Amino acid sequence: MTHSDAGNYKAKHPSDIKINENIAKAVEKKSIDGMITCADAEIIADALRVTMRDVGLAVDMMEIRISKCQLGLFGYSPEKMIVKPADGVSEVLEKSIREALLNGRLPCTAAWNIATQFGIPKMEVSAACEALKIKVKPCQLGAF
Repeated sequence: MTHSDAGNYKAKHPSDIKINENIAKAVEKKSIDGMITCADAEIIADALRVTMRDVGLAVDMMEIRISKCQLGLFGYSPEKMIVKPADGVSEVLEKSIREALLNGRLPCTAAWNIATQFGIPKMEVSAACEALKIKVKPCQLGAF
C-alpha cells in the first residue's frame, strides 16, 4: 500500500483476521507517531520467532505505517526512496540476483538472503537492482 492508503491498510486483508497479541504489544511499544521502522519490525520478528509477514499483518491491522525500508526503497523523508543505482554490478552479484527472480522481480526476502550470502549491506543489493532495472517485490512485511 502507498502513503495515500494511510489509515486504510487493514482493508487489504479479510475483515475476520485476528492478530497475535504479543506481536501487537511489541509493535505498539516500537511504534512512534503511528510509524514503525523496517528494522524494528525485523527485531520484533526475531525476538518473538515469528515471520516478518506476521509482523507486517499486525502493523497493517493496527493502521501503522512502515518507515525506513532496509533496502532504501521507501519511508524516508523527504525523498521517500533513498537507494541510488549502483555505478556497476559484479557479474556474480548480477547472476545471483537474476537466479532469484520470480516473475521478473526480486522478492525482498531474496534480496536480504543475497546480502547475507555476499556479506554486503542490504542496500547494496537494492542499488544493484536499481542499476539492473529490476524491481524488488514483494516486501516481506507486505508494504508492496
